[in-house]
Amino acid sequence: MRLPAPLLLLLVGVLIAAGLTWILPAGQFDRREDPVTGRRVVVAGTYHAVPRAPVGPFAAAVAVARGFVAAADVIAVVLFVGGAWIVVDRLGALDAVINALVRTLGSRGLLTIPIVALFFASMGALENMQEEIIPLVPALLVLGRAVGVDAMTVVSMSAGAAMVGSAFGPANPFQAGIALKLAQLPPLSAAGLRLAGFVAAVAVWIAWTVRKAAADHRDRPAGVDAARTQPPSHIPPRKFIVFAVALSPMAAYIYGVMARNWGFDELAGAFLIGGCAAGLVGGYSAIETLNVYVEGMQMLLPAGVLIGVARAISLVLEDGRVVDTILDRCASTLGHMAPFAAAFVMVPIHSAIHVLVPSVSGHAVLTMPVMVPLADLLRLPRLVAVVAYTTGGGLIGECLSPTNGALLALLAAAGVPYHKWVRFAIGGVLVATIVGLTMMALLLRSF
Repeated sequence: MRLPAPLLLLLVGVLIAAGLTWILPAGQFDRREDPVTGRRVVVAGTYHAVPRAPVGPFAAAVAVARGFVAAADVIAVVLFVGGAWIVVDRLGALDAVINALVRTLGSRGLLTIPIVALFFASMGALENMQEEIIPLVPALLVLGRAVGVDAMTVVSMSAGAAMVGSAFGPANPFQAGIALKLAQLPPLSAAGLRLAGFVAAVAVWIAWTVRKAAADHRDRPAGVDAARTQPPSHIPPRKFIVFAVALSPMAAYIYGVMARNWGFDELAGAFLIGGCAAGLVGGYSAIETLNVYVEGMQMLLPAGVLIGVARAISLVLEDGRVVDTILDRCASTLGHMAPFAAAFVMVPIHSAIHVLVPSVSGHAVLTMPVMVPLADLLRLPRLVAVVAYTTGGGLIGECLSPTNGALLALLAAAGVPYHKWVRFAIGGVLVATIVGLTMMALLLRSF
């Protein structure tokens, strides 16, 4: 992984955040424990000035170290999932699955894109998958080379599809789920419209990705060895079992998220078990399994660095007590606008706030308790405020924000520069945004 450019971008972000704490007035909302979501949420209408707390250079440097502590669960899942998949890769199971897929598709290799994209979009819709993709990037790049697509396409059909699926997923517990609870709306509010929006947005993203891949597609993939150009037509049973054992923690995690309120800690623990079990089933001794597992974790350390530094940006803004000030100014601006216009302006406002608060769940508990009463004041449907959040923060913010540490880690792992990703993705994101705006317009029309 090539870290200097994305790491420099994030460190500059930390310095900019520190500078804002010297410029903006300090202020805070009161907060309370929300029994429905189990999170601390802001109380609308309680914004008040507080003593200034500007963050100096040394405090900003300390915040970088604190960012690793604050993001420990995310970093842990990247390392533990990464270790498990490296074990699978070393045993040849990943190559076997990829070779079988390429052999099955034959000359229709571009069909891999919708297949892979639908899988990751579904995972995004179910459990907000993003960081978990980082350890899979090496295997996905091998698949991409085998079917003749570049690294940009690989990121788009995996991480990009997952982020679009997360934003529009009707059942995503970390985005729509939290926002609907905070808006005091049933989980299945306008379920038909939201499901149609999910299908439309994912279809748009897949079409955007296939369009790019088709333009760049090579008849003879470069860098593919003879074994991959003429792969076997089946997966050896033992390697299939290894692959299935390593994948089982993900299935368990989906159930845990939906039924038992699991988080990243449980996912990391499940993959520790799955990775070790896969090594033993594949023929490694216990020592060999652990050695390979640790090597895999070491390979993912650069991704952990980016995630930790990215978390420091929001810590600096919180230390300087300016996040609530920015939110209050945004809400005040919306309150002076015509209701119809305010509804759509919520989307870019959520995009801007997401740069400052790159966690989708943290973004929801910060903004929804303010935006929902504002929607009531403007006589807007509460679901409009929810869709504005998922479109502005979950889609635009997640796909394009330079403070999204997981996105930068994914791009670094794939060797895709951030500016090139933005140049490619912005068109697809804008078209998908139209889907979100159309959903909002239909909700406004029916209100």
